[in-house]
Amino acid sequence: MTVRVASLSPYPESVVRDLFAGRDVEIGVAPTPASPAAVLELVAGADLVLGDRRHQNRVGRDVLERMDSCRLYQQPSVGFDVIDHRAAAELGIPVANAAGYNRDAVADWVIMAVLTLLRQGSWSDHRMRQGEWPYSRMRGRELGAQTVGIVGAGNTGNAVASRLRAFGCRLLVTDSVPRSVAGAEVMALDGLLEQADVVTVHVPLDLETRALIGEAALARMKPGAILINASRGPVVDEAALVRALASGHLGGAGLDVFEQEPVDPGSPLLAFENVFVTPHIGGLTDQADQRLLELCAANLTRVLDGALPFNIVNGVSRRA
Repeated sequence: MTVRVASLSPYPESVVRDLFAGRDVEIGVAPTPASPAAVLELVAGADLVLGDRRHQNRVGRDVLERMDSCRLYQQPSVGFDVIDHRAAAELGIPVANAAGYNRDAVADWVIMAVLTLLRQGSWSDHRMRQGEWPYSRMRGRELGAQTVGIVGAGNTGNAVASRLRAFGCRLLVTDSVPRSVAGAEVMALDGLLEQADVVTVHVPLDLETRALIGEAALARMKPGAILINASRGPVVDEAALVRALASGHLGGAGLDVFEQEPVDPGSPLLAFENVFVTPHIGGLTDQADQRLLELCAANLTRVLDGALPFNIVNGVSRRA
């Protein structure tokens, strides 16, 4: 029996077909850009749906109600805020993410961002290209002398911690569920914010984490502390962050994600010389991309083989 697969990601049909290793599948791929009507038509009657890794084709209840045959919605990213996973649960549709596929890539990015800010790397590069020799303004801080707070002790948080242990940092960690990280002190968020010289955020975007780092959290951070966000933009209240930077309370920020993407060229965040920014590429490496395809293929084919999928995020492992 032919299995219908709908892909909302910008992968060519050949790439999606390769995920199924020669099985009898009928592939439908969303156009770019895809209209809401095109998405509705594509997913109707699909047995498996591969979500949009770009997070452009949002999947709300109206789309989910058309997915009356869907045995698994596989989101090809760690973040799953692109789909209304609560509505999917009500409709009995399992939703899985790609937890951990880019943990090493993002952890590497975090270390790059922290070191860039502690040693004024971008600032110095810009000055020298303008003909300056900013030696007298280049006193930095050693990473090993910093207390680093990790908000979120999942795959990426652990990968960041493993790298920081090699530098000799004091590590603090907090999470909404009981978790431990080797070599780190577990504590409540407020205590972490008050003690850390660097705070790096690694939580999914959901109702509980939207604006988790807002006015009150930023005020609790130590004067001169650095904030790193490589999770999802709305986890940090950008307006509050701008105020904390403008007041001089924060020493800097490293941001790979933003409330609006692409970021508005007029965003006040881009005016700060102590803010290091990249265009949501923390997890974008050749190795991570390969792991992503392998993970998605493994989970989708598990369902076809009658096994339960892994990395379920909405509590539904099998359609009734």
